[in-house]
Amino acid sequence: MSNRKIFNIDNLSSQEFDEDAELIPLMTSEDEDAINSETLPDELPILPLKNTVLFPGVVIPITAGRDKSIKLINNANATNKIVGVVAQIDNEVEEPTFKDLNRVGVVAKILRVLKMPDGNTTVIIQGKKRFKIEQVVSEEPYIKSKVSEFSEDLSDIVEEEFTTIIEELKSLALRIIKESPNIPTEASFAVKNIESSSFLINFISSNMSLDVDEKQKLLEISNLKERALATLKQMNVEYQKLALRNDIQSKVQTDINQQQREYFLHQQMKTIQEELGGVSQENEIEELQKKAKSKKWSKEVSKHFDKELAKLRRMNPQVPEHSIQRNYLELLLDLPWDNFSQDKFDLKKAQSVLDRDHYGLEDVKRRIIEYLAVLKLRNDMKSPILCLYGPPGVGKTSLGKSIAEAVGRKYVRVSLGGLRDEAEIRGHRKTYIGAMPGRIVQNIKKAGTSNPVFVLDEIDKLAQGMQGDPASALLEVLDPEQNNDFYDNFLEMGYDLSKVMFIATANNLGSIQPALRDRMEIINVNGYTVEEKIQIAKRHLIPKQIKEHGLSKDQIKLHKPEIQSIVEGYTRESGVRGLEKQIAKVVRGIAKKIALEETYNPELSKDDIIEILGAPKLKANLYENNQVAGVVTGLAWTAVGGDILFIESTLSKGKGQLNITGNLGKVMKESATIAMEYIKSNAEKFNINPDIFEKYNVHIHVPEGATPKDGPSAGITMLTSLFSLFTQRKVKQKLAMTGEITLRGKVLPVGGLKEKILATKRANIKDIILCEENKRDIEEIKKDYIKGLRFHYVSDMSEVLEIAITNQKVKNAKVL
Repeated sequence: MSNRKIFNIDNLSSQEFDEDAELIPLMTSEDEDAINSETLPDELPILPLKNTVLFPGVVIPITAGRDKSIKLINNANATNKIVGVVAQIDNEVEEPTFKDLNRVGVVAKILRVLKMPDGNTTVIIQGKKRFKIEQVVSEEPYIKSKVSEFSEDLSDIVEEEFTTIIEELKSLALRIIKESPNIPTEASFAVKNIESSSFLINFISSNMSLDVDEKQKLLEISNLKERALATLKQMNVEYQKLALRNDIQSKVQTDINQQQREYFLHQQMKTIQEELGGVSQENEIEELQKKAKSKKWSKEVSKHFDKELAKLRRMNPQVPEHSIQRNYLELLLDLPWDNFSQDKFDLKKAQSVLDRDHYGLEDVKRRIIEYLAVLKLRNDMKSPILCLYGPPGVGKTSLGKSIAEAVGRKYVRVSLGGLRDEAEIRGHRKTYIGAMPGRIVQNIKKAGTSNPVFVLDEIDKLAQGMQGDPASALLEVLDPEQNNDFYDNFLEMGYDLSKVMFIATANNLGSIQPALRDRMEIINVNGYTVEEKIQIAKRHLIPKQIKEHGLSKDQIKLHKPEIQSIVEGYTRESGVRGLEKQIAKVVRGIAKKIALEETYNPELSKDDIIEILGAPKLKANLYENNQVAGVVTGLAWTAVGGDILFIESTLSKGKGQLNITGNLGKVMKESATIAMEYIKSNAEKFNINPDIFEKYNVHIHVPEGATPKDGPSAGITMLTSLFSLFTQRKVKQKLAMTGEITLRGKVLPVGGLKEKILATKRANIKDIILCEENKRDIEEIKKDYIKGLRFHYVSDMSEVLEIAITNQKVKNAKVL
């Protein structure tokens, strides 16, 4: 069926006329009888039609553009309004002649002539009855011919059979109208209300989607039954085509609708995002592509990025994985793959930067300058893995920042204290919601270069939890032979860390995993002497605190004696963190006076220090007096620096038991037992009555029992204490000692000597007994640090006793 619009001819006006419309009058049987009773003229003017065929009873509009056709219409409209309408054999012919026309046509009545706005003439005609052209009469000014009636053959019609055919025609026409989206619903109304069987056949034939030749064939069938069957056959073909077309259209439409729906939703989302000030997914992808073009990375990374970007493009923005994928691509773009900062090889300037920021620490500075010197010569040296080891507050962490400035690199820092998840180092896999790279890759991204100075703070305080061992994860990071291809779980590819200068800090080497410690170069950062602390306070701490508290240099002045009184009276540490707190307290006290507008002297005295900080909490003269037998001063190393240690021994009547108290560890208890056994085995040599060991109990005590104490440093101190006790002879004044012993009386070397020496200076001790093998350690210490101290080097315990014990008996000595 055709898809032309339907109008009722009675309501048609020239203003609303659509030339593609089909005009359908509701023809009744009476109208058909009236048409059939009309007399056919002998001659008719012939109006050729190009693209259609007129059927009896059907009303159609035609557009007349040819001069002959316009003349014919004007003449006919002015006379009897009757014309003969015949379809052209070839519709390409513009000026048809008699031979170009079919021989069977339809007499038509001109119902209306309309002048259209474009200048054409539209004629509304209605078919009446069929005719056959017999011969041409003339061809000018238009074709005129003799015609004869082409009568309807009603033979062979069985009413019941014919009625069935007509009903099937009507039913099939209604189905086609219903299922075809292009046929207006008015057509079904027209079909239902057609009473004449012949008109129904003509109406359907006229509106079927057939070629002109096929319609002409239907028009030329004289037998009504045959024409009805032919029309039904053509309708079945058309219905099958329509069903197939609808099926294909349905499948295509489903896909198109889904695509259109997604496109519509994406466009809505894009608009909403832009309205909210965001960026649409397409713009994001374009931005990522634009950034990727400016990156200087390897082909492998570039290929991997393109693959992951294609994955993002296919991903629905609403799924959680979309944000992870986008973050992953942004990480690839933000990482400084081949971006390196230029190292500064001005060694003198580097030395001045290190000296400016840190007083002392000569070993560390020397190692950094050595590294720069080698790097200057080779220019491709792998960065070392340094571990700054020492007590708190000595400047290990801040030293990393100074190193970064000295070498002209970026500075990043990660605190590893308490870290117990391996993923913090290696990152999470992308398959997890909330996945992110490890801290190593994150901070490389933050630095913006692939060769920063990277400080791994508190590496000795790594923990081990249920999520893995982060210390083991650091093995690859801190191995110069492996870290050129460090694998991060989130990054999913290797990253070169070989140019990164890793600097680890630690307070206790014993808690670092041995394999991890083996990969690092250990540099001892010892505590500061009183002189160094004074210089650090003058150069760094006091200016810093004055600035932080909003004061000026003229409002507060601390000189060396006052600073020394703070160092000796209020701090006992290897570093300067506690000293800085005390200085801050002094500055706050002055700030209070200024705020209250009180008068004060900017030149602070020791009395002013006592007024603000209170009475000194620590005594410089900490060693015990030598008026009691069995009291000896020892030296100990702790995590916060060196300290002095007192060993006390006493006798009580008993059965020779040895009691040891003072919260001592296993090593120190063993040292006490060895010292006791050495005294027993050499009692005759020392002129000690052996009966004493059976009649008296010996008690060894180390004061401050709340503090755990352990280590191989107190052996000779305990033995000296026991010898003094058993002989009741004094120990020399201002004397301290450190070293371990064996059962044969040999003195063994110990470590942590610089911290221990600083402790003796704080306690105003002048003489120190050390193992002979520790002499080389003392020689490495600056002469200024050991000024005023006397060192006694021994290899046997008899030498210790000879130096430490006087010949004087203590007052009220016990008779043993």
